[in-house]
Amino acid sequence: MRLIQVAQQAHDLQRAAAFYTKLTGVQPTAVFDPPGLLFFDLDGVRLLLERGAPSSVLYLEVDDVGSTVRRLQDSGVEIVAAPHVIFHHADGKLGPAGTDEWMAFIKDSEGNTVGLVSRDSPPVVQVQPPD
Repeated sequence: MRLIQVAQQAHDLQRAAAFYTKLTGVQPTAVFDPPGLLFFDLDGVRLLLERGAPSSVLYLEVDDVGSTVRRLQDSGVEIVAAPHVIFHHADGKLGPAGTDEWMAFIKDSEGNTVGLVSRDSPPVVQVQPPD
């Protein structure tokens, strides 16, 4: 079993198409209006933006949360929570062992919250041996 589609509420499909195209770097794959459906293909998982869908929180993996948030903030996107480490993956159960999971939260064009996630190895601290 694998996830094939996630739906998110969108009041204005054109506005949502512009926002998610800028956010993901991907053009919409299909629009059906009526009834009010907009699709994106995110690496094999369909993102459906739909007028009648309930709001949910989407978590999107990005290469670098900090630079993504700076880019989005510069274009006027509302930042709900700045990038911060939420978890250290010590054992590899939820992510690659030895990495820190960074998250930030933004508001999309439709008022929905979107989580941005990246995983980074903690910086290596050089320790000088005692003299």
